[in-house]
Amino acid sequence: MRTSKYLITTSKETPSDAETASHQLMLRAGLIRKLASGLYTWLPLGHRTLQKLTEIIRQSMNETGALELLMPVVQPSQLWRETDRWTMMGPELLRFKDRNSRDFCLGPTHEEVITDLVRDEINSHRQLPTTLYQIQTKFRDEIRPRFGVMRSREFIMKDAYSFHLDQNCLDQTYDVMKQTYSSILNQLQLDYRIVDADSGNIGGNASHEFHVLADSGEDEIVFSNKSDYAANVELAIGTIPQSPDAESQRPSEIIETPAITTIKDLCSHLSIEPSRCVKTVIVQGCDQEGIRNGSLITLVIRGDQTINEIKAEKLKDVAAPLTRATENEITSVFGCVPGYLGPLGNDIKIYADPTAAELTNFTCGANIADKHIKNANWDVPSINGSEPHYDDVFDIRKVREGDLSPDGEGTLSKQRGIEVGHIFQLGKKYSASMNATALDTTGKGIVLSMGCYGIGVTRLIAACIEQKHDEYGIIWPKSIAPFLLVIIQVDGHKSEQVIEISEKLYNSAKDLGVDVLLDDRDKKTSPGVKFADSELIGIPHRFVVSPKAIADGFLEYKKRSTNEKTLKSITECLQLINEIAEQK
Repeated sequence: MRTSKYLITTSKETPSDAETASHQLMLRAGLIRKLASGLYTWLPLGHRTLQKLTEIIRQSMNETGALELLMPVVQPSQLWRETDRWTMMGPELLRFKDRNSRDFCLGPTHEEVITDLVRDEINSHRQLPTTLYQIQTKFRDEIRPRFGVMRSREFIMKDAYSFHLDQNCLDQTYDVMKQTYSSILNQLQLDYRIVDADSGNIGGNASHEFHVLADSGEDEIVFSNKSDYAANVELAIGTIPQSPDAESQRPSEIIETPAITTIKDLCSHLSIEPSRCVKTVIVQGCDQEGIRNGSLITLVIRGDQTINEIKAEKLKDVAAPLTRATENEITSVFGCVPGYLGPLGNDIKIYADPTAAELTNFTCGANIADKHIKNANWDVPSINGSEPHYDDVFDIRKVREGDLSPDGEGTLSKQRGIEVGHIFQLGKKYSASMNATALDTTGKGIVLSMGCYGIGVTRLIAACIEQKHDEYGIIWPKSIAPFLLVIIQVDGHKSEQVIEISEKLYNSAKDLGVDVLLDDRDKKTSPGVKFADSELIGIPHRFVVSPKAIADGFLEYKKRSTNEKTLKSITECLQLINEIAEQK
């Protein structure tokens, strides 16, 4: 490809509304252009990278035996009503009516559509297991699109769905998909982690996320420094290395704490550590069906720890999403404002985190305005006759850096990550509600077990840039670089040799199948601009053909990943082109 005939739309200026490195560089390098909030056009340079990544994903999926198809982006409401997700999804699901006033939506995901297809097309164990996938446009009406294609409203995703007669078969495919996703990220030479994750509104059983490590990541992940353990911070489990030593129980006492309603102020007032206190949080409860019923639930955690809302929501009688009780609700039930609450005798169920349950001689609220209890102990009546207690113990705290890994190997570290892939074991969540069954070997109809496996294709490109860039621009891995080699002509209008040699290199690269860009822009484009563009775009290899270099018998070669410049003879340049062709 010749630059003179290609759409190169680079910019020196950083767009004012671009916050992340990937958003800035994708705009400056001319990969994308904004159409409207969360909507982007992919320009030729960006589209080349998009095509290359798509092909890597397609080949990787095909190697597993998965079959590619393409489902409509527009979906009828009746399918979503079968799974109760028509209302559950909320405003991110863009709903509309056709000319006949029938309800439709733009698909943010395709569980309902694929299940509808399979229940009509698959009816026998002989057709199973099967994995079907597509690479297609999705739409989620994000309340606040940001970070360019990292969190846009319209995006491209690879979503796959597997169907099985039993859990063992699902487990095998799930493991294959986990390995396949790792292979894709390895081909991109990315530093990533596979983490235990929450299934969210997709639902199901087992769930893992694939996170590309980057400071700009929206998610916080936790991983061991000595093992493979990793989890989203919302689900991570850890052990506190040094819990307070157990002490002999001391008599409790009521202490005056006027206008002291925070752990920080309480500890300052009493000259104690937060680890010697417990925090009491009151949240909304629910019935066995998960419907809020006006009840309240008490959660108790050590004073230096933080409630993990995702973990707390998994308690069977805690409403999701986790919602704290209002001050009026608390006052009407407990007779005091929240700052003086304690895990004391009442009819409300109390869950204690293990870090709180192991404490002795702790300080807590007295359920009396302006008063706390010092030297409180579980199941021991306090001075006012109330007995601190809990009904059950559950891990409801957010892990901290330095906690011991749950597998007993190493300590936990935290780092930010960009979620680029998510795999789920859906079980029978969708197949049961939509009656997707098949006959087993005995002729019995079995509800199918399902797996779901997604990769955000456009997001993965942005994540790659977040991890691979420098002050000059993008540093693409060779597998998805829009061009592998750029040949820059300097003063070609003054030297026929510059034209002749650059054309020789260019044709050699083309003949070997190397994606090559010949920067043959005329004298109006300075060499400095050509150099800056090649670095901004992130082309892995660069030759500079100039009259001075030719006179000296060498050409300048630069490798983008190291920014090292070397001089090479024309013969060495041709040999390097051969090596690039072999490695691509």
